[in-house]
Amino acid sequence: MKIREFGVEMWMNAYENDCELNLAETCVASITLEELTQLAGKNDTVLPEIMAMKMTYGAIEGAARLRNAICTLYETQTRANIVTTHGTIGANALVYKTLISAGDHMVAVLPTYQQHYSIPESQGAKVSVLHLKEEDGFLPDLGALKALIRPDTKLIALNNPNNPTGALMGREMLEDIAAMARASGAYILCDEVYRGTAQAGDGMGPSIVDVYEKGIATASMSKAFSLAGLRLGWIAAPQDVIAQVMIHRDYDTISIGQLDEYFATMALEAKDALLARSRDLTRRNLAILDAWVATEPRISYVKPQAATICLLKYDMDLDSHPLAVDILNETGVLLTPGHAFDMEGYLRIGYANSSEVLQAGLSKLSAYLERYG
Repeated sequence: MKIREFGVEMWMNAYENDCELNLAETCVASITLEELTQLAGKNDTVLPEIMAMKMTYGAIEGAARLRNAICTLYETQTRANIVTTHGTIGANALVYKTLISAGDHMVAVLPTYQQHYSIPESQGAKVSVLHLKEEDGFLPDLGALKALIRPDTKLIALNNPNNPTGALMGREMLEDIAAMARASGAYILCDEVYRGTAQAGDGMGPSIVDVYEKGIATASMSKAFSLAGLRLGWIAAPQDVIAQVMIHRDYDTISIGQLDEYFATMALEAKDALLARSRDLTRRNLAILDAWVATEPRISYVKPQAATICLLKYDMDLDSHPLAVDILNETGVLLTPGHAFDMEGYLRIGYANSSEVLQAGLSKLSAYLERYG
């Protein structure tokens, strides 16, 4: 099976470990296991529980306690609707393996995480692309989406909050899209890995599984929960889809590591504290970024409504890849070129690292932009 190189992952693999200030980071600033146990109030119990743990496979579909904790993130899901995966990336791949075959038709938005069009294309599916536009706030044009959906459309792939734009679809828009999908009997796969980072309210936003009976949500501990090192994700879906997923999952996953599940359970049972930390950091840092953009004549953006990242549009005579490389070489600041998302003319910035790292990186970017001018 031939597949395109994964643009954003190739970029990160090449440069992430050699930068001084990583403004390509997509997670809310990662926490240590010590910080996690303190937030969860578990300092005294962790070591005895871990030392007594037998390193078997554990529950194949995911520990019951963990899946119960995942259910608390949704309005309507039960343990039977949840299966654990190796991160959101594993969850997405399993959904496409399970539901998409050669000749199937599906719709995907662009920009988005490249999995959502490159994997089905590699499987021989016909992928119609809905281009998200800056003038629409990078939200789907519902008329254009409706025109792409066919009677035989198998799946519509969304990303909410969106990576790399930070756009956020509300419940009303999701309900409108669900009505379109329902008319064709199509599934909706919504990659919700950034859910929990909205700039308003409790930060959660709606999930597609609470809006549409054929909705499938993927997510993980990586972004809002600051625990990417666990590599712990999940699929929330109708039970018949979970049953089909399990057939494929037996071939490439078997089970998730018990230590990963142990700490993920701890985090989700203390989710209020973790999400409060994420809200504080993302909202404080977006205010810093917003003030910086206002002072830079060569930079503009659509202010994100959620997530930890957004696209910076630049007024410079360079393609995004050589520009991002030059910025890194000159300043030590790592951004992600829009080219990695098939969005030339933009740079993706991650603003959820520590406020000190963000401010230092923006200061160096300002100096670079002044020299360029």
